[in-house]
Amino acid sequence: MASKSKKNRVAYREFGNSSNDAALARATPDLPPQQQNIRIQATRSGRKGKTVTVLTGFQHNPETLSKLLKNLKAQCGSGGTVKDNNLEIQGEHKEKLLQIMTKLGYKAKISGG
Repeated sequence: MASKSKKNRVAYREFGNSSNDAALARATPDLPPQQQNIRIQATRSGRKGKTVTVLTGFQHNPETLSKLLKNLKAQCGSGGTVKDNNLEIQGEHKEKLLQIMTKLGYKAKISGG
């Protein structure tokens, strides 16, 4: 009698293990804060007039970015998200974020007007 599980039916396999997702995943550098140049900018474009402070220039893996975002949101008292290795904090918090990032050891600058 045939088995009920038909998920792993392989007709032909040239090389060993077929699930080599770890080998295909791109390595994301997780540099220490002292080696990163962070730009802090407040913007409204594409957000229906709402001001958002965007932090760019991170070279961290997604787990580190989410931990950093949680810390920054708590200190600013607002919401935020991670998009394309950039952190977005709701509201205009340029000066406060500059102080927080320099205390954490990052090289941060305010850019834009």
